Amino acid sequence: MNKKVETMKQEMRDVVENNILHFWIDKMVDRENGGFYGRIDAQEVLHPDAEKGAILNARILWSFSAAYRILNKKEYLDMATRAKEYIIQYFIDPEYGGVYWSVDSKGQPLDTKKQFYAIGFAIYGLSEFARATSDREALDYALQLYECIEEHSFDPEHNGYIEACTREWGQIDDMRLSELDANYPKSQNTHLHIIEPYTNLYRCLKEFHAAESCNYVPVLGSVLPFGISVPSETLCRVEGSLRNLISIFTDNILNPETHHLDLFFDMDWTREAGALESYGHDIECSWLMHEAALVLGDPYVIDKVDPIVRMVAKASEKGLRPDGSMIHEANLDTGHVDDDLHWWVQAENVVGWFNLYQHFHDEDALDKTLRCWEYIKSQLIDWKNGEWYWSRHSDGTLNTVDDKAGFWKCPYHNSRMCLEIIERCSE
Repeated sequence: MNKKVETMKQEMRDVVENNILHFWIDKMVDRENGGFYGRIDAQEVLHPDAEKGAILNARILWSFSAAYRILNKKEYLDMATRAKEYIIQYFIDPEYGGVYWSVDSKGQPLDTKKQFYAIGFAIYGLSEFARATSDREALDYALQLYECIEEHSFDPEHNGYIEACTREWGQIDDMRLSELDANYPKSQNTHLHIIEPYTNLYRCLKEFHAAESCNYVPVLGSVLPFGISVPSETLCRVEGSLRNLISIFTDNILNPETHHLDLFFDMDWTREAGALESYGHDIECSWLMHEAALVLGDPYVIDKVDPIVRMVAKASEKGLRPDGSMIHEANLDTGHVDDDLHWWVQAENVVGWFNLYQHFHDEDALDKTLRCWEYIKSQLIDWKNGEWYWSRHSDGTLNTVDDKAGFWKCPYHNSRMCLEIIERCSE
């Protein structure tokens, strides 16, 4: 193995264990009301009464489940189990299904809308817990939530998935994921975070189905599934959804002229909201789309996706700075550029370029990975208090406004970056 890659792998193991996950275990466990606190602000002040978001809790579940599967430490299993039980008890709607957008600090429903982005993350976390532990309950809930998305979000007329519904699955006027988004019925971001959990769910089902057929070959970091029967029709149904999602990205979301991923769409896939470029989503999608194709395992789909993966990554280079960091996004119509250097963009920047190095032997991509990792170490990791800062501004000053941990600031992008590199370097 390349010596620089081996060093990066060891450094990332130290960071994920002692900087990221330790922070969440030490500072975010809510021992009074259960689950995890909803917020620590940029000044390291805990807000014990803050609302608890579905995205935060699902991402905590994924992070600790994946950490347990790969690093095999009981403390990670304990945290993953805590997250799983809290989501099942407090976030899953017992009357209408799906998950609430948020609950209050004591677990009472607060915002009960059904945002399919959040349901996708719940599937992601639950399916990863099932992969790590062979837990039947987690897999069953993941499949129930998959059916919710397919029943209430899928658009059979134009294809694709809508953004949101009311609690009772009715139409909702404001479908935005956040106040920063445009109000359109379909978005790249939600599709990205549906293909991501569907990939993981399909991989999980394949592993269990292969074990049931006595044809299971364990991969690094996996556990031997037992006692879980996966009907062939379930496997085929999820496979079909994943196959369709890949085609949505290649045929609808990808801009064939710019090779960026357009962000917002009408129901009929008319591109809307102007010429927006999100460089972090471009590089993240490049590797998640590739992962989906590889997990699907169809050579025809892989051959179709491979060049697109490289084109999308190449388009994201527009956001790269000489020091290896990547800016957030740009509005080409207004000329406004958000050149903040967000924690999540840097994490996806590392994985996206490493994916090109690993699968396409691109040495220049490895250089981009290593330079961004150096930026992260020197500018974004809070070595004193734990976790990472939200961002730095383009002039190098620290963002002292946005949360250290909260509704959107979770142990997911950064822990996943570390775990992806550890796992990929061990194959």
